[in-house]
Amino acid sequence: MDEERRGWRRCVLGGAVFAVCMAGTTLPTPLYGLYQQKFGFSELTVTVVYAVYAFGVIGVLLLAGNASDTVGRRPVLLAGLAFAAASAACFLCATGLEWLYVGRLLSGLSAGLFTGAASAYVMESAPYRGASRATFVATAANMGGLGCGPLLAGVLAQYAPWPLHLPFVVHLALVAVSAAVLLRLPETVRERRPLSAVRPQRPGLPAEVRAVFVPAAIASFVGFALFGVFTSVSPAFLAQSLHVTDHAVSGLVVALAFFASVGGQLAVDRVGT
Repeated sequence: MDEERRGWRRCVLGGAVFAVCMAGTTLPTPLYGLYQQKFGFSELTVTVVYAVYAFGVIGVLLLAGNASDTVGRRPVLLAGLAFAAASAACFLCATGLEWLYVGRLLSGLSAGLFTGAASAYVMESAPYRGASRATFVATAANMGGLGCGPLLAGVLAQYAPWPLHLPFVVHLALVAVSAAVLLRLPETVRERRPLSAVRPQRPGLPAEVRAVFVPAAIASFVGFALFGVFTSVSPAFLAQSLHVTDHAVSGLVVALAFFASVGGQLAVDRVGT
């Protein structure tokens, strides 16, 4: 029983670290209106800043998507936290649009390293026969963390001083705590090899999964495209069309979409794949 409790403790702590990292990727969402006022760029530029994030994610997945299988989960997760901290530092020090581009690129690198490695770590840390619950913990940490980012930034921007600085200072503190937690958690990969053994991955599909992959990939693409559009334009829509300028409300509206995704995950077992 003690071993099972320790396993779930590691699983939940790994999920918490996962959530902190993912929160950083959506943290700037309710703040772009303030950046527009400060730097004077258009709505189109906001969507381009969002797109830069995707290039970082895809690049890391192709070049080092299997790195955690080789060097271990913890080193990759620590590297992801380092990129998250560097991203927050870019937004914290931003004096022009180029800082936002670099910050979003670094955020994409962080998410690309974290998504696969953290999911695997959470599931490997769970006790025997706890795979279903561990899968939910990983999904909830991922989508819940994405939702917490705009909510945290919106509340701080609305009700605390330094709206373009304090959210990133808080996130840097959370990243530091997460790194300390991660250093105390055990490694789950038993046979590790040096970083030089990591090779870029060539995308491919085994024949037996192609029939399942195509409809699932289409649904995932449409779902995440909708998330991308929603998170990038909804703050501006609220401000310009509905005349809602409260940053906390803007962050909450975006957060609700991600929290609803966690709720949808709870319904999967009842609905069926």
